[in-house]
Amino acid sequence: MSSARICPEWPQVNKSEYKGIWVYIEHQNGVIKDGSLQLIGKARELAAKINVDVSAVMIGHNLGDLVKEPIYYGADRVIYIDDEALSVYIPHLYASVIVNLVNKYKPEVVLFAATKRGRELAPYVANTLRAGITADCTDLDIDVKTRDLDQVRPTYGGNILAHIRTPNRRPQLASVRPNVFPTPPRDTNRKGEVIRESLDKLPKPNGSLLGVKPVIKGDSDLPPVEKADLVVVAGRGVAGPEGVKLLIELAKALGGTIGGSKKVTDAGWLPADRQIGQTGKTIRPTVYIGVGVSGAIQHIFGMKESKIIVAINSDPNAPIFEYADYGIVGDYRQVVQALLETLSSMRKTN
Repeated sequence: MSSARICPEWPQVNKSEYKGIWVYIEHQNGVIKDGSLQLIGKARELAAKINVDVSAVMIGHNLGDLVKEPIYYGADRVIYIDDEALSVYIPHLYASVIVNLVNKYKPEVVLFAATKRGRELAPYVANTLRAGITADCTDLDIDVKTRDLDQVRPTYGGNILAHIRTPNRRPQLASVRPNVFPTPPRDTNRKGEVIRESLDKLPKPNGSLLGVKPVIKGDSDLPPVEKADLVVVAGRGVAGPEGVKLLIELAKALGGTIGGSKKVTDAGWLPADRQIGQTGKTIRPTVYIGVGVSGAIQHIFGMKESKIIVAINSDPNAPIFEYADYGIVGDYRQVVQALLETLSSMRKTN
């Protein structure tokens, strides 16, 4: 079926003109977001199948040596624009810049990390390009014959996976949830091409634009769930805020952080940004300790890549035990108190 029959307002696209895989590099306060670096590794895997290069796209102000970082993580080249007009993130302007770069270089795939900013920016770009986009992907593959991107994401119920393709449009756009792919190793010996483009060659969007100024967050008691090497996760079985407080104490004693299931964050026992699961964060810690977590598939989706999974639950038939490396059946309060006492004794001994 032709693209004209699908949507007569969209112009025809010559797919043979588009080549290469792009990754939009999100950065803030001089630090590249982990989700963007993870996408470089996946992009390399896809690019190898169709024998193309991986390009990283960066825009902002005072980027300095930060533009070299994507090459160290696997990009073949970096295309960037450094301009004072880009010092504040403005979705319309950033999207306009990316669109004009896409129209100049014509990549066949453009990937965004599905962060808050990526989820906002990618649809702007897709709409302007009249291209399809699949949001919140959990896996990607590519058909070597058709060069169609296989974009995999769970359905809203989370019980099945949808495989989505865009056979009639280019570029193909997708946003991918952070932490579903590992971060490639950093190699400062890697070499690549760095191309600086100029903003004055690109049209600016019309109308009044509202900027979003960067926010520098202060130190918190516990790190974000996606950054910690050990995560203690509260499930509905902890029965309330007091149970969560006990688990926070355990997380601090173990040098980790606290997370929660959807039921816990919906109840207000923990902030929404600590939710782990299909509609929350995806984590890959060395140690995951689920306390009172039943093990619904929506939650498992967000933590199944943990290296060691420990489950504490009073129900011996809880689904979480099917995924656990170590399981403890019992009252979580007694188990956690025993762990805290053991840790306290070890500290006194040392």
